This record gives sequence, C-alpha cells and structure tokens, in this order.
Amino acid sequence: MAFDAGHPEKVFDTTSLTKICGGFQFTEGPVWHPDGYLLFTDIPANRINRWEPGKGCSLYREPSHNSNGLTFDRKGRLLACEHGTRRVTRTQADGTVVAIAETCEGKRLNSPNDITVSSDGTIYFTDPPYGVASGDREIDFQGVYYIKQDGQVRLGYSGMNRPNGLALSPDEKILYVSDTEAMEVLAFPVLPEGGLGQPKTLGKLDGSGADGMKVDTEGNAYVTGPRGIWVWDARGEWIGLLETPEDPANCAFGGPDSKTLFITARTSLYQVRCLYPGIHPSGW
Repeated sequence: MAFDAGHPEKVFDTTSLTKICGGFQFTEGPVWHPDGYLLFTDIPANRINRWEPGKGCSLYREPSHNSNGLTFDRKGRLLACEHGTRRVTRTQADGTVVAIAETCEGKRLNSPNDITVSSDGTIYFTDPPYGVASGDREIDFQGVYYIKQDGQVRLGYSGMNRPNGLALSPDEKILYVSDTEAMEVLAFPVLPEGGLGQPKTLGKLDGSGADGMKVDTEGNAYVTGPRGIWVWDARGEWIGLLETPEDPANCAFGGPDSKTLFITARTSLYQVRCLYPGIHPSGW
C-alpha cells in the first residue's frame, strides 16, 4: 500500500514553512524561552545556540558537552541531556552547571538524549546509547527514566529498542516516547507516583528515524522523522505529514502565541505556523 501523506493542512499553515538560519552540523534540542528567544543544540559542534526574532543566531554556550535535548524546569532553569558527559544537567540561576542525573542504581547512564518536565516538576528523559562506545556501557538496555522531587533517578521502562523523543499529553496522563529503531511512537500511562504503565502504540512511521516530538493543546503529537513532521491525534488517528527540506531531528513550539513550530533539521533551523498552540514542556 502506498504511503498516505494525510492532510497536514489540518494542523499547519503549510505555506508558511521557512528556513530561518543554517550552516550547522547537526541541530537538535530546540526549546523556547518566554522572554522571546529559542535555544537549540548543534551536537557535533559542541554548542548551544540562541535564535531571536530580528537578531538571528548567536552562540549561547560552548562547550556544551555535546548537548542534545533541552528543556526548562518549573523555575526556568535550563536542563540539558549531555552526550559527552553521559549526564543530565541543570543550569542554576548563577550560571553554575550541576549534574542531576549521572547514574541509576549505581550504574552510569548510557547517553541521555531528550527530556521533558511535568507540571509537578517530575523530569522524564530517554537514554539510548548513541553517544557512548559499546565497550564503555554499564547498562545493557535503553531506558526511559524519571526524577521526582527527592532527586533520585528511577527507571520507568526498559523495553524499547532506541527510546528517543518524548512529550506529555495536555492532561499529563500520557507520556509519548518515540522509538527510533522500531519506528513507532508509544503512549505510556503515567502512574500516580510518576512511573510508567504498559504502553500502547500511538502510531508508526514509514521509513527510519523516529525522533523528537511535541504536543499541542488539542493533544495532537508532532513527531520528527523521515521527510518531515508526522502528526497523530490523541486517539492515534493519522493527521498528516508536513514535508521539510531536510530530515528533522526535533521541534518545539514558541513565539508570542505558541503557534510557531521551530524545527531543527540537520544543518538548519526552520519555522512553520500552526493552527493550535503548543504546550511548553514544563508549563512555565
């Protein structure tokens, strides 16, 4: 059966897709700051960049320890998944960078990849092995982890091939996680204590490389993958694919009305207008 591109116009202004800057090595981890700027990573360049309307791109942090996914916590502090150090860090108000996740049950994490935060401050992150040599691994599975207010790193799920992007539903009862190798998006029920129940499949991608994702206020999941942005509604009904000039790795809602989707796609940063506003990953 031929692939059905669906109807991306149901959620996107498809005519508004625009490249806003380029010349990078591999862009990832976009997150919008309420003060009106976007942060995003360039993993192999070892940098976090900043883009601001009317000012363009500038360097935010170097070295970044090959940071990948970024988000903000409930206090507006930057959280980063660092491939180079195999840890999750938080940037304090004074600029100091501290580790908040390096091990689980005494074993060093593989390569934290992407991250999101719930409204109660629970941090969820994925840990595939992309940034670590096989001989240096101490954990032989690829986990989805969570951190509660006590700071302890807990395993939420260990049954995925390559857990990657993740996002919470609007009511935070579901955690969506993409599996790059299985080319699917799983929907995990979030348990009362913050852990994860057994997942169901939200949708499957055609091709290879399911990656980062975000969710809008209607509960639609926007997943980066082969050829562009793949969108399903909360029931798992296929909406459509917005094709992009370069294969995207991640995305983030931003702008004054949260209706601009910023897309990190290989060497460039793109934006497209959406019909529905997105949910900030920490609600901040």
